[in-house]
Amino acid sequence: MRYGACDAARDAGWVLQILNEAILHSTARYDYRPWPPEAIAAWFAARQAGNHPVIGAYEDDGTLVGFGSYGTFRDRPAYKYSVEHSLYVHRDHRGRGIGHALLQRLVEAATAQQYHCLVGGIDAGNEASIALRVRAGFVHAGTIRHAGYKFGRWLDLAFYQRLLATPATPVDG
Repeated sequence: MRYGACDAARDAGWVLQILNEAILHSTARYDYRPWPPEAIAAWFAARQAGNHPVIGAYEDDGTLVGFGSYGTFRDRPAYKYSVEHSLYVHRDHRGRGIGHALLQRLVEAATAQQYHCLVGGIDAGNEASIALRVRAGFVHAGTIRHAGYKFGRWLDLAFYQRLLATPATPVDG
């Protein structure tokens, strides 16, 4: 397995496939309808504009089998040291340590960019995703009950966070 920066031109189709599978068949994403190609192009553009990474996991043949990213947590200035991450692994490749490796790379990238708080919003019923975060040093920061409704039931959204030692000297403004 090789890990590295995703390229919108090369990887958008793979990212879209992985994301849409999660939308249609899981509660990992609180969307109802698959994203069209133009939506993933806009998503990549927003990540690039915010200088936020999209890190991929690639098979030896170059096939993308998972990706992780982070973006703005909230749009107010005082949140500038916090980012919210997301992580998706193709259903045929789960349970092989890919999610853990991607999450570690996201932590490294956030640290290098001087962020302090890495947040993840996870469906409270997604035990594997929660266990992954806990193994990576994340702690439960709260749950919003009935935050979403999908597949005919209410969904609770659990927040997990990891505090980083950066920045060395945070500033207001």
